Amino acid sequence: MASLSTLSASPTPIKPINTRLSTSPYVDQHSRDSSPSSCCDTPDGSRSSSRRRPSFGSIKEDVDGIAQSFVDTHHVPSPKESQKPQLPEMQQTPDFCCPCGGFLGWKQIRLGGKSLSRSYGDLRNLGHLQAKGWAWETTQSGRELVPPKAPVVVEQASPPPGTSALEKLPPEVLDQIISYLAIDLPPNGYTPRNVDLVSCLLASRTLHAATLSVLYRNMTFPHSIIFSKALNHMSSYPALGTLVRRLDFSHFTSVGLGRTKQMNAEIQNLTSRTLLKCLDLLPNLKECLLQEHLEGDLSVDVVRKLFMGLPNLRAVDFCGCSTQSFSQVFTEALTAGPAMPMSLPNMKRLSLHECSTIPAPIFDLLLSRLTNLTHLDLTHTQVNDSALLAIPETARITHLSLSRCTRLRSSALVEFLTTHPAVRESLVYLNLLTDPTRFRLLEEEDVTALLPKLPDTLRSLNLGGAKVTSEHVPLLIPLTKHLEELGLSSADLSVKDVNSFFTRSRENGAEANAAPSTLCYLDLAKVPQMTIGAIFNTSTCLLLSDHSYPLQVIEFSDKIITPLRERAKTHRASVGWTVRDLGRRGWYVRDPASMPNEPVDDGSRSWKMGARWWGMRKIPMAVGDVGGIYGHYMFKK
Repeated sequence: MASLSTLSASPTPIKPINTRLSTSPYVDQHSRDSSPSSCCDTPDGSRSSSRRRPSFGSIKEDVDGIAQSFVDTHHVPSPKESQKPQLPEMQQTPDFCCPCGGFLGWKQIRLGGKSLSRSYGDLRNLGHLQAKGWAWETTQSGRELVPPKAPVVVEQASPPPGTSALEKLPPEVLDQIISYLAIDLPPNGYTPRNVDLVSCLLASRTLHAATLSVLYRNMTFPHSIIFSKALNHMSSYPALGTLVRRLDFSHFTSVGLGRTKQMNAEIQNLTSRTLLKCLDLLPNLKECLLQEHLEGDLSVDVVRKLFMGLPNLRAVDFCGCSTQSFSQVFTEALTAGPAMPMSLPNMKRLSLHECSTIPAPIFDLLLSRLTNLTHLDLTHTQVNDSALLAIPETARITHLSLSRCTRLRSSALVEFLTTHPAVRESLVYLNLLTDPTRFRLLEEEDVTALLPKLPDTLRSLNLGGAKVTSEHVPLLIPLTKHLEELGLSSADLSVKDVNSFFTRSRENGAEANAAPSTLCYLDLAKVPQMTIGAIFNTSTCLLLSDHSYPLQVIEFSDKIITPLRERAKTHRASVGWTVRDLGRRGWYVRDPASMPNEPVDDGSRSWKMGARWWGMRKIPMAVGDVGGIYGHYMFKK
């Protein structure tokens, strides 16, 4: 990799292409089976159009609101709108000053008490009293009252180039400082991007070199125009490609550009050929985030390049790629041509979320080679028991999602989760959500066998759709002492069973349930005994009381969320909870103001990898702000 000093010392300065974009609200137009939704309500009034700019093709968490607040808008500014002149935010101060409209004249100035000024002498006496005379008058002794002189400011000469205190900082410290100016998420296709970073590029040679590495480290592409510009620029200056660590297409879309699919194909900005050319320029790439809108541009050579041609690549995401053409390309890339190496030690994070058409044998072929796997998202795929058991014992999986995997047998899954070295003692996030009306993964005896053997490293567990009954409550209570998320949708639990998660009982004179609950999120959607009447019966239900703290978010089905929303519209007394919903999901969220003595929790956790809100259903493959189509799959679907 070319050194930064070489880049900065080049006789022709390298012109940066802005690939990282600033934050914005998002629009959900990704899913093939969904239509643009209307703007989300903002009951707290924390968002305004002047604070955020709209974008197309994305959805994200709202960092200004309380938990489970999202930005979801379908407004797409046209190029003409973006070119309209902006009004200046501040007007210049006029050269004159006049009294305000409420001024009644000099003789209406109060001297003290109820007396008013009647002459210039009265005002002068007032001046003597408050300010020891007027600056232009003399005192009784004849001396002129001279206002104090302003201190003389001696301008220091600017240091020679390259010798300022900032430029003398170690490169690692300077890199961290400049990183705070970088913004990962895109606003829209026409707004200027990373103005602060561009300013740093022009400050000095030292800052230019340090800023280049930050500017090109994570490249986010909202549409093909930006990708084409970046590719042309890196083709002219190949040294820039050595700086890239992440290619992020999670925000990519052609919606809003006023083009048809045929026009995009003719323009040839982003194709399998140009994508492969881009990957060839990135020898140090570590993370490649793809999604369903690019599956037509993923050729056999591109997939083979990702798995066998980039030795430093450690994370790849194919979220939503579910067409038969993609399945054929993926299968051919891993089976035809040059044989795959027996081990892929650098590949640590793999997401095939919603890649439902990949045949089962491919999972056996691929998973058996991931010796250092840590994150695996196989939601709604054809993975089977043999593929899971083929995962090398050297792997240490912390994040695992097997939601809606209908080819798994419950007995084999329980055996894998309780005995396999790759997951037995390392799991932090485990998602086993299913729809019991179509397929139930875990029966009652499977839940009984699984719960006692789950590791205490676990922080998020989703058993939605499993046959969970009151008999499992004693097994669930110990888990609530270290779990922060617990999904129990469709469980057969009573209000008393749920209360037991938050109460402390005594047995034989000792506290059997002494440790407080750590649950911050609880999914009770489609739990039959959870009704509006039961939830608001404070004498029998602890969910909405202070005793359930730190519980912040309760997920309910639409059958409960709809009356809760109507209840808020009737202006009844607030109970300190607010309705939040997005797409198919709805939450009842605790207002932080209802617990003023407790510290504010923004929901950030290291195991969420940048996400703040609770109940995510897609595993992130890179640390960063949630947005784009990944936000749709995490929180809306």
